[in-house]
Amino acid sequence: MYLRHGTFSHLPELSDAEIGAQVRYALLNNWPVSIEYTDDPHPRNVYWEMWGLPMFDLHEPDGVLAEIRACRDALPRHYIRVTAYDARYGRQTTALSFLVQRPAAEPGFALVRTESEDRRQRYGWAAYATTEPPGARYGE
Repeated sequence: MYLRHGTFSHLPELSDAEIGAQVRYALLNNWPVSIEYTDDPHPRNVYWEMWGLPMFDLHEPDGVLAEIRACRDALPRHYIRVTAYDARYGRQTTALSFLVQRPAAEPGFALVRTESEDRRQRYGWAAYATTEPPGARYGE
C-alpha cells in the first residue's frame, strides 16, 4: 500500500535536489521549517514526533537538508516529513508539508467493523503496523 500524505503525495518521490528547491521556496517566504517523523502513519495522526526544534533562522536549505540526512540515518524505517509554517495570521498555520522518506514496506490499513445497538454498523481504520510496539513496526 502506498500512503498519500502531504502536498506532493500524488507525484513520484522527490529527489534531494527537489526537496532542497521546496525548502528554499519555504525559506524565501519566511516560513520556518521543521522535520517530523512517525511510525504510525494513520491519516488522522497529525501530531508526529519533532526532530529537533523548528529552524527559524535559516536562509539557505543546506541546514535543513543536513538535518533530513541525519534523521534518515537515525530512523531508516520511519516516515519523515518536512513542514513549513506560516505565522502571518497570528497563529501556527501549516503552509507546506511533504514526505521525504517512507519505509520500504508499507503494510497498510484494515477496515474494522463494529456492531452496536439496534444492529447499527460503524466502520473505522486500524493500521497493520500498530500491532507491533513503537519502534519495531516496520521490521528489519
